[in-house]
Amino acid sequence: MGYWLAETRTVQEAGVLSRFDPAYWTVDFPRPMMASVVTTGADALRVDCVFYRQDDLAGLIWASEDVHDHPLLRYDTVRDYRDCTLRFRWRSSGVRALDATHGPALTIEGRDAAGVARAWYVRLWNYATGSPEDAEVVIDFATVIGGYTLPEDGVPVWAGDVDRMFVSLVPPDYAEDGGLLAAPAKGWAEMSAIRCDGSGSVLGVGDVVLPEHGLRIASGYDDSYHLTPERLLHNALRLGYRGALVHYVGMSHYFRLERSGDGLFVSLGGGVLNVACAAWHRDFAARAGALGYDPVWSLSYELFDAHCWGDWKQRAADGSPALTGWAPPSTLLSPAHVGAMAYLQAVARAFVGIGRAAGGRRRFQVGEPWWWVTTDHRICLYDDAARAALGGNPPVIDDVCGELDAARRALLDRAGALLAASTAALVAAAREAGAEEALLLAYLPTILNADSPEVKRANLPVGWARPAFDVLQLEDYDWAATGNVGATTRGVAAAGERLGYPADEQHYFSGFVLRPEDRGQWRAIAAAADAARARGVADTFVWALPQVLRDGFTYFEEEGAMEAFDDVRFPLALGAEAEVMPETSTAIVVAAGGHEARNVDWAEPRTRYDVGPGVRSQADVALLLDFFRARLGPARAFRLQDPFDHATAVEPGYGDVVIGTGDGVTTRFALVKRYGQMVRRITRPVAGSVRIGVGGVETQGFAVGDGGVVLLDVAPDKGVAVTAGFTFDVPVRFAEDRLQVARATHGAGIAASVPLIEVREA
Repeated sequence: MGYWLAETRTVQEAGVLSRFDPAYWTVDFPRPMMASVVTTGADALRVDCVFYRQDDLAGLIWASEDVHDHPLLRYDTVRDYRDCTLRFRWRSSGVRALDATHGPALTIEGRDAAGVARAWYVRLWNYATGSPEDAEVVIDFATVIGGYTLPEDGVPVWAGDVDRMFVSLVPPDYAEDGGLLAAPAKGWAEMSAIRCDGSGSVLGVGDVVLPEHGLRIASGYDDSYHLTPERLLHNALRLGYRGALVHYVGMSHYFRLERSGDGLFVSLGGGVLNVACAAWHRDFAARAGALGYDPVWSLSYELFDAHCWGDWKQRAADGSPALTGWAPPSTLLSPAHVGAMAYLQAVARAFVGIGRAAGGRRRFQVGEPWWWVTTDHRICLYDDAARAALGGNPPVIDDVCGELDAARRALLDRAGALLAASTAALVAAAREAGAEEALLLAYLPTILNADSPEVKRANLPVGWARPAFDVLQLEDYDWAATGNVGATTRGVAAAGERLGYPADEQHYFSGFVLRPEDRGQWRAIAAAADAARARGVADTFVWALPQVLRDGFTYFEEEGAMEAFDDVRFPLALGAEAEVMPETSTAIVVAAGGHEARNVDWAEPRTRYDVGPGVRSQADVALLLDFFRARLGPARAFRLQDPFDHATAVEPGYGDVVIGTGDGVTTRFALVKRYGQMVRRITRPVAGSVRIGVGGVETQGFAVGDGGVVLLDVAPDKGVAVTAGFTFDVPVRFAEDRLQVARATHGAGIAASVPLIEVREA
């Protein structure tokens, strides 16, 4: 497969976009208030808000520069607005009206004619016709004047170099520097019949449509709350993502809040979702279904710390809360706390209910449920509810990386059972609300950290074993993004073995790139995604869409040759009596005096085989014919065990052959076999046969990747020898397009000659 990190649109398809298109407005606001914007028609949008403080203010934003879409889909940057006029109908309720002090104003930010940065404040009421909550607004940017009362305090606007403009929305009881409102206030505003006239009314926009490819996409509300669902899904569709779409509902923007003292905390009263979140997700679900997507509603145990009730939080033995590294931090809900789990179940029912109302398949994911482990290796099993559930006075685990005694291992097992019971209850709640499929997402680098091998007892509990969930989803972006193929290979295998989900009941998440300066990590992420598809998982997701758009990640299927290798072995009984014919290519020139000059064309011999002598019966002939047809003759290569040369030693040991020398950085070493000075690459080792030594000591810290490449967990120090021992097969193909067999006496079958030839893979 192929990928490209697009930086800008050049020769790609382009179209036109009406300036002020409803899908391309965004919202922003300070915490704790919430707001969202959705499109309600081709020329209309709606903003929903919930205010908690008197000084809350939401901005409905139009930006001159598009930084939210994929580079191939962005609209052109045009900062001059003087040649266009904006018209729309305004309707609102629950926010300051157009005629009120601090009513909706259009703030225009940019530079004046002299290039000096400044902002202008245009009171919409000065350009409105109608009532304060239902009016027609017309703004000609060539003549618009800022100021509250016109013409007394009018300030002409120079709209020739604008960065952005936004309409402000505040609660009816707005007060600058105000405190908490007596009760949360809901409000909304609509702009409809949006029209832009004039020679500057149209913008160029990317019109790229990538063909559908095999990857799926994941996204999250916390990173996309400010965009319209229409815009978000437009990007996913145009970039070739189809089918399942994992949508993480987030941890910081979905909840309703209630006041307690001077704080605001998540609330069950009146519904768990705030009005802005509910409106956004109803629109998202309807549009996703209409576009043929299959949304997976993802909910985690993570919650914005500032709004989480204190007794709901997981805690370390010293009472400190579980806090993530985000700024500001989130916390983790205790699986043992009845109230916290009841809240999470209510959230699950709410989102599944939105999906059910939109129609289509309903799928629910429990996302990364775990007991938090702090950066100094303390596991957070000690909140009051967990202590009670774990026996009242559970032994303290000061460091999960240390050696744990039987009592502490047993504690981790009980914690795992508690976690599994909580996820089972969460899934049951989702199913009651209409979920048809339950999925589990597990983050392997933390759960299967080699430095804390016992943590899997608590965070990958056997209570999750098949069939607790319909699908096991595995994520390992710390490994995938850094190209740690060995860790991925071992981690995926360990999780599958522990929980019993075959590959076709697994999904894989590849990603993500946290910082834009690390965009080079997409190479390893794309390779990890391709490897997951090759091992046969049901779906492979890119995590996540916001980073795809930011970095210009563009994935596509490459047209190439048919898969040329079937990873199957030629029937052993037929190949056991093969004739073996190593072949070289040497040009020999004999001079007049009889002296020879010999030029070796090949770096190593290539072997021919004839497996005809092993075919002795009609059953053998039938087996051979079946195998020949399945390989399409010479089209597809396969494995053959060379009867005379298939191991580094009679009993392979880890020190049989030197495969490389450490430099303190390299972790990839190719398997080889040495014949004097000649070195032969081995690309098809027998699974499970490879043993590795580093500095004369056998190690288990490795995996074997494609092409017979050993992937060490830790780079050997400079000068340290890396050795190996193994058995191996030879990649071969049928040498001819025809296979000739004949019936002989007594019903036996004879295949006089079945030539095979070695295939070079490295």
